[in-house]
Amino acid sequence: MKRKVLLGILLAGNFLMTSSALAVTKHDFEVLTTQNLINLCTVSSKDPLALQAIHFCQGYLVGAFDFHMAERKDSKQKPWFCLPKPEPSRDKIVPQFVKWTIAHLEYMQEVPVETEFRFLVASYPCVK
Repeated sequence: MKRKVLLGILLAGNFLMTSSALAVTKHDFEVLTTQNLINLCTVSSKDPLALQAIHFCQGYLVGAFDFHMAERKDSKQKPWFCLPKPEPSRDKIVPQFVKWTIAHLEYMQEVPVETEFRFLVASYPCVK
């Protein structure tokens, strides 16, 4: 009987910790770490800040990507990554980024833009 009660308490505690960990906070919108960005990108549709969070996530990723591409437009240097043609859509890339990042937890405390480009380099290498 004690085992069942203890197991129940542990499971309930784990559920509460997981649920609260997934809630987006206003601090996440500062996007100081990759974890903040992942929190925004994986927001629950039931979260009161869901619409703002997902739009912020996509805007952050697309903005950093567009800036990089504009900076490299006339560069003679070898590109960091090579997207296939046609280029994958934002709706395809964002979930790939999230999945890759969750598989690479060592980057969760890094600056998110660095993690984004680690993902792009690893996922879309240029063929020699």
